[in-house]
Amino acid sequence: MSGARTDIEAVEAANTALYEAVERGDVDALSELWLDDEISVVHPGWPVLTGRGEVLRSYALIMANTEYIQFFLTDVEISVLGDTALVSCTENILSGGPAEEDGSAGPLVGGLVVATNVFRRTEDGDWKVWSHHGSPVLVESEDDEEDGTSPDDGDIEM
Repeated sequence: MSGARTDIEAVEAANTALYEAVERGDVDALSELWLDDEISVVHPGWPVLTGRGEVLRSYALIMANTEYIQFFLTDVEISVLGDTALVSCTENILSGGPAEEDGSAGPLVGGLVVATNVFRRTEDGDWKVWSHHGSPVLVESEDDEEDGTSPDDGDIEM
């Protein structure tokens, strides 16, 4: 690890390592990237999970039930203030289920999630994940565009 790397570069590397560990399904590597205590995660559609046990179990469950996942991060913004760093990004996710009976790849599904990752610098100088929060992005379908409705149209009364 080069001493010339800036905090922003180090946080970016830690953020990238987080997504790469999930892509590989490597629970041990993922575990090394998180702080030892006081951590939390909100996966899209899930309640907040707190503590190492709950957080790491949630990732193990996701990885065990996802045959293939790849993240393409866009709109990455990193800010560092002292020993805390904030990363916001859009996770462009490509995932798939089990392979078909003939051995070909299973169906792939794309999705968008806006994520906020909070990192803290440890006494060793490493940046570790303190919190991850992912929120799904609702995307209009072609059907919505054709009938003039949008995901926001609904039974809302004012």
